[in-house]
Amino acid sequence: MSKNIAILGSGSWGTAAAMLLRRNNHNVTLWSRSEQKSRSLAETLENTEYLPGISLDKEMCFTSDISCVCNKDLIVIATPSSAVRDIAKSISGYVTDKSVIVILAIGLEKGTYKTMSEVVSDECKNSKVAVMSGPSHAEEVSVGMPTLNVVASKDLECAYFIQDVFMNETFRIYTSTDIMGVELGGALKNVIALCAGVTDGIGFGDNTKAALMTRGISEIARLGTSMGANPETFWGLSGIGDLIVTCTSMHSRNRRAGILIGKGMSAEEAQKEVHMVVEGIVNAKAAYELSIKQGVEMPIINAAYDVLYNGVNPKESVTNLMLRDKKIES
Repeated sequence: MSKNIAILGSGSWGTAAAMLLRRNNHNVTLWSRSEQKSRSLAETLENTEYLPGISLDKEMCFTSDISCVCNKDLIVIATPSSAVRDIAKSISGYVTDKSVIVILAIGLEKGTYKTMSEVVSDECKNSKVAVMSGPSHAEEVSVGMPTLNVVASKDLECAYFIQDVFMNETFRIYTSTDIMGVELGGALKNVIALCAGVTDGIGFGDNTKAALMTRGISEIARLGTSMGANPETFWGLSGIGDLIVTCTSMHSRNRRAGILIGKGMSAEEAQKEVHMVVEGIVNAKAAYELSIKQGVEMPIINAAYDVLYNGVNPKESVTNLMLRDKKIES
């Protein structure tokens, strides 16, 4: 049965999700912060900024009116993580205890270290909240390439509902109740992907990247389990799956920014060059501070923080990691 869905955020992932849901015959309203952007999408049926060359369905609705969330069966938040609290505040007066919200934005809130589901739950206190994550580049989802994701919620019925809404022959969804694990895996993999890009920019090879990914997921799992997450989650789609695709693909804005930093650009210059929000830069600081708060050793995260915020040379940072005290692997 067709559902009425509002998608908040017309970046690459929000647009790709809108196209996916239209292919599933749902009634989709795509919200943009800018009235000009919304009007452009409606007139051209193309998101020239984020998904150029891909045609949008003429049956989609486009708006910049946030009240579009009223009476929707599902609300999808697909903005950058830094905008999620403002978005949640904006819709709080329109949602009810029957509202279902799924968050595609992945990250940690600056200062509070809260995950996006915690941020949305703060503002939309009675709504049902879920998150969706996994190896899913918008560029590939938008053209129907086979993709797998996981949707997590404390309420399994909520997760099952979202699974039914999104799933089709090219987009397969698994469910989970480990919302903390899914969110931390998704957020922190961006930092590791940024580091993977840095090693590419320096000129290191596959050995380095494989080591970085392996030790990186171990760090993420250590932090996650210290916060109550299921360790098995980090070997799934939102953990190692998302880490692999983000560390190895040029679709990844985090990897692309890392390459530029490895070649000598500052974090600010790299982010401007990529022309998109680089979540790994923001999340590196939050992850570093959270690791201290939790008392969890995270040497790769610490190294990323030093490069981004303390001006440490990337190549020197790698040397420092290699010369750490001897360790037992597990």
